[in-house]
Amino acid sequence: MKHISFFFMKCLQDAAKRIPLGPGLALAAAFAPIKATAQDVGLGTANNFAVLAGSAITVAGAVNTTTINGNIGSYPTPTITGLGNVVLNGTNETGNAGLMLTAKNDLTTAYNTAAGLAPSSANDYTSFHGGNLGGQTLTPGVYFFSSTAQLTGQLTLNDLGNPDAVFVFQIGSSLITASGSSVVTINDPSPTTAGMSVFWQVTSSATLGTGTDFEGNILALTSITDDGGSTVDGRLLAQNGAVSLGNTTINILPAEVSGASVPDGGSTLLLLGASLAAMFGFGRRFTLPGGKPA
Repeated sequence: MKHISFFFMKCLQDAAKRIPLGPGLALAAAFAPIKATAQDVGLGTANNFAVLAGSAITVAGAVNTTTINGNIGSYPTPTITGLGNVVLNGTNETGNAGLMLTAKNDLTTAYNTAAGLAPSSANDYTSFHGGNLGGQTLTPGVYFFSSTAQLTGQLTLNDLGNPDAVFVFQIGSSLITASGSSVVTINDPSPTTAGMSVFWQVTSSATLGTGTDFEGNILALTSITDDGGSTVDGRLLAQNGAVSLGNTTINILPAEVSGASVPDGGSTLLLLGASLAAMFGFGRRFTLPGGKPA
């Protein structure tokens, strides 16, 4: 469960005050922290696509050297060049205009949602290491770049053991990764879905340097280019421009459930709610009217 309203939390706290607990436990239950949250980015029907483009999809390289595990499509320009170079473990939806229109509209909504999230002042990376994410270890949050974001080396995303961890990168211009760069997730309780809740909102275009090992969903306003040989655990979604690939491997990830939070205390709060409910029942069973023990 990825969101619990303030009202529900207040009810839990009120219930905690009525339960005959020791002073320390009652205080802890009543004042359990309510974390500030930011909305996750729901992709809608765009989550069915490993590659979604606006003007074209171009695949260079030799036959069968690019592998795409997921659906592909280009709309409104239904052009795909080099499809014979692709091992496609999915469907080419380019000819389905209605479905493509819906997916592109959902992508626009997701892009605007990601762009509209509020980063904390500590996550305003306008001048952060010259805008280079290489060598950094980050915890869940919304990270803002006023211009280009670069990645040279390794970026480590620490989920802190939270199954609901979300990372959003708001990039005011381009995203550029150097050759051999990587994005790595640690402390993820579900390592097979690493990158599922990582969103790269790119105001211009994204370029993955040769051999980049990348995690997350790129939502680019213009184009996305792989210089060759990169592996992407996520999605390449371009609203208006082309997606250009070469010897690329793309592994689509499960869709995140819209409404998750970052940072998120959902799992903890759910456990707290169950515990309070159990203790409330326990208290009613062993407490007489007037508060006297049975």
